[in-house]
Amino acid sequence: MTVFKAFSDDQILAFLKDQVKAGTVYTDEATLQKQSFSPNLSGDDSGLALAYIEAGNSDDVKGVLKTARKYHIAVIPQDQFTTTVIGADGVAGSFILSTKKMNQIVEISKADSLAVVQPGVINGDLDEAARKEGMFYAPDPGSKPISGIGGNAATNAGGMSTVKYGATKDNILGMKVVLADGREIKLGGRTLKQAFGYNLTQLFVGSEGTLGIITEITVKLLPIPLGTPTMGIAFFDDMTKLAEGVAAIRISGVYPTMLEALDSATISALDTYEGTHYSENSGAMLIFKIDSSTPETVKVLNDLLAKYQAKDVQVTTDATEQAALEKLRRDMLPAIFAGQNHIMEDMAMPLSKLAPMMDYISEVGTKLNLKIYVAGHASDGNVHPTIVWPKEVTETPQAVVEALQPMFHKTLELGGTISGEHAVGMLKNQWNNEELGEDVDQIQHQIKALFDPMGILNPKRKIN
Repeated sequence: MTVFKAFSDDQILAFLKDQVKAGTVYTDEATLQKQSFSPNLSGDDSGLALAYIEAGNSDDVKGVLKTARKYHIAVIPQDQFTTTVIGADGVAGSFILSTKKMNQIVEISKADSLAVVQPGVINGDLDEAARKEGMFYAPDPGSKPISGIGGNAATNAGGMSTVKYGATKDNILGMKVVLADGREIKLGGRTLKQAFGYNLTQLFVGSEGTLGIITEITVKLLPIPLGTPTMGIAFFDDMTKLAEGVAAIRISGVYPTMLEALDSATISALDTYEGTHYSENSGAMLIFKIDSSTPETVKVLNDLLAKYQAKDVQVTTDATEQAALEKLRRDMLPAIFAGQNHIMEDMAMPLSKLAPMMDYISEVGTKLNLKIYVAGHASDGNVHPTIVWPKEVTETPQAVVEALQPMFHKTLELGGTISGEHAVGMLKNQWNNEELGEDVDQIQHQIKALFDPMGILNPKRKIN
């Protein structure tokens, strides 16, 4: 049956272009293909957007939403498009609204210990700018060199420094958001304490673009710690023993900045990728960092590593050697993904349950004859099991599908969450009722309806 369209695409796009003054509207096939589909993720191949818009300012954002309301078109927010959960892919006939060109550091205030930034500012660029003022921006996702603050806020990104400095939510003081109806609201502020009104700032952190478009963010900055930054590596017989050692370090008073775990398969992949030889040592590697160490803290750390049978412990205060270790951890995913199809998961558990979860993941891999790489932020219980299969196998193997459900169920059984830091997107939105319960699931939909009654903001994501 032929569906009658009241307005042609050309009419809609003409109206859209009139609303976008400072930015750029793209409608060419190559750009739409590139921006509509996440690399290495399998979404709905019919989801080609109608237009991709790089907003230049908040007025452009308002203009896109005005057009979307007028013609009832879905708006998919994007920042640097580093999603791992199909959280920013195009929907067929949608507008993809990118804020990556809104990338100005508006202010760095050492006196107020904060920065005001546009959403497209790269995490690492903000940190670098802050360090020139004797401050630093603490959240350190593995994607620090490429991910934007806006995307970090929209997904509540975690990362390698969460154990000491918290996730993105713990470092946001306020923001500006354009709502679906076109209003731009200011939330939070410049004070470290805020108790007036409902905490709407944190409602938008982690909302994945389903409630509004973030146009400005005020974040905490911290003074660069005194003391000597110390990093190192240690090897354990297996991930379970590593997890037990991490649990002890975590409550020792050492206050590490980083405790990163890599299993033997991940170490081997890194050896191939980097040309290193770490897999010759043992079954699991711990990369650790203390950003303000003293002789006493280093001694406590070394004593605990020895107590939990760590081997080949190597500690360095050399900046070049530390940078190489950090690069090793940041290259973990490219090393695993190289030449293989993959699904990377993102579960987080209570610290006391990390070791049992490590055991369970190993059991699942053995039972289903799957190659599962296990790594993650051991310091905060966040584990990233990654299942891989040959590139030439285009369909996701049934064994992979069969592995995910029991791992998710086990995570919930242990009191954990199936999304620690990578958001929900389309890949996990059907699990809301399972993890949150029916009542909370319904409340989420009520909140969505309040802020976005037409349902145009990032549909099919977060809450399904």
